Amino acid sequence: MLTDKRIKEAQDNFNAYLQDGLLVKKREFEQRIFNVLENNANESLKIAEKLFANQDSWLWTIVTSYYSMYYIANAILYKMGYKVGEKIAHKVTADSLIVLVRSKLKASLLEQYEEVQQEALALAGIKADELIQSFDYERKKRSFFQYETSEEAKQEKAKVSIERAKEFMLEMKKLLPEFRGVQ
Repeated sequence: MLTDKRIKEAQDNFNAYLQDGLLVKKREFEQRIFNVLENNANESLKIAEKLFANQDSWLWTIVTSYYSMYYIANAILYKMGYKVGEKIAHKVTADSLIVLVRSKLKASLLEQYEEVQQEALALAGIKADELIQSFDYERKKRSFFQYETSEEAKQEKAKVSIERAKEFMLEMKKLLPEFRGVQ
């Protein structure tokens, strides 16, 4: 679950990113850019699934799973009118998800659990935090595994990465209709 400290850090960072130009509020929406991000997300997840199924590379299963999440997150942010720059792009994306997408994801999950509203409020908040936090976990894990971990430790982590990526992708894509008019 995202802590209050992490949420505050993300908000502070978000404001600094805007000020420093690491995150830019776009005036014009280009469908081509959005399509590239969405296609990269889909392709990355397909590659991760193939790598895992064929047991070709646990490292690259984790890396491509993470990148599927990264690209769909950036597609959502772009649809909302924000473009992540090249410097510290992964951290900017993670913090921007917390600030911009977390509450929308919570609302989307609430709609899915409409029949049990009292329980859903608590569950949706936890679930939204878990999904956003899974991006952060995968970002950190990708870096660690890409540079510091032995082959034996990677298989189980690769399976978790694919599952997180699938769930993250599914929930992010459910948000897309909400932003159809935002351009």
